[in-house]
Amino acid sequence: MGEAVELTVGGRQVRLSSPDKIYFPERGLTKLDVARYYLSVGDGIARALHERPTTLERYPEGVGGESFFQKRAPKNLPEWIPTARISFPSGRYADEICPTEPAAVLWAANLGCLTFHPWPVRRADTDHPDELRIDLDPQPGTDYADAVRAAQQLRPLLEELGLRGWPKTSGGRGLHVFVPIVPEWNFAQVRRAAIAVGRELERRDPSRVTTAWWKEERGDRIFVDYNQTARDRTIASAYSVRPNQRATVSAPLRWEELDRAHPDDFDVVTMPLRYAEVGDVHAEMDAHPCRLEAVLELADRDEREHGLGDLPYPPEHPKVKGEPKRVQPSRAKRTGA
Repeated sequence: MGEAVELTVGGRQVRLSSPDKIYFPERGLTKLDVARYYLSVGDGIARALHERPTTLERYPEGVGGESFFQKRAPKNLPEWIPTARISFPSGRYADEICPTEPAAVLWAANLGCLTFHPWPVRRADTDHPDELRIDLDPQPGTDYADAVRAAQQLRPLLEELGLRGWPKTSGGRGLHVFVPIVPEWNFAQVRRAAIAVGRELERRDPSRVTTAWWKEERGDRIFVDYNQTARDRTIASAYSVRPNQRATVSAPLRWEELDRAHPDDFDVVTMPLRYAEVGDVHAEMDAHPCRLEAVLELADRDEREHGLGDLPYPPEHPKVKGEPKRVQPSRAKRTGA
């Protein structure tokens, strides 16, 4: 596996053990390759994770081995990496790491962390999101090009609502659009805003977009996964490495790049070249927080004029007042539920 190496980042020395361990067998990429990748985009991923409680998706033996999500901060956490206590819908809590500098990313990469899953909150206030995250998820029969078409319709809708979105690839087939917001609304309100945006997008293109929670109702459409805004649901951060054999990464994009970009264009090898050329294209995102009054008024109007209330939460989430029954439609018909 090779002798451990010391990497210097931001004035700190970070030890990387077993640097020659193969993490991506099909491409021969090693643990050191992943660490060097994170060094190359250090300021970008540090911006995306800054002071956010973050779950680590770890692959200690590479993408062919076992993996796990680590929510609680490891016991050997350096004193210079802060934490924040977050509470789950179950009532339990955990102290999660909150990276504030690139060295923290390198430290986690040494543990086999490939993908970073930050909460949409900062550690100073873990109950009020400062990002509205819209996940455009291709369903069977659709692909990235379909997600792009949905995103191109989403952009003017957001602008009509006084919102500015920042798109990025998921690293797979989908697209994420993050909207920075003023942290004045709780998780339930932000989720309600995501539902309203999804429903309006669906109205504008019902044959290609859906908010249907049950897979049997989605068809070959792009699913707006509103539950990615529920408490304890997270989305891979910008610049995170994804656990596939291509070693793709979640790539921040400019809107005008959507048509010509493809998720496979951005990986551990190619992203450092792009980053050296254009830098972090989302660097200014946090400087443009938006407000949710207009989209929450849209949600009120949906309920008042169309009888459209809440939608189902994820199965592990406690039942919420006003939530519809969590019964698969085909099963409901059979049982009369």
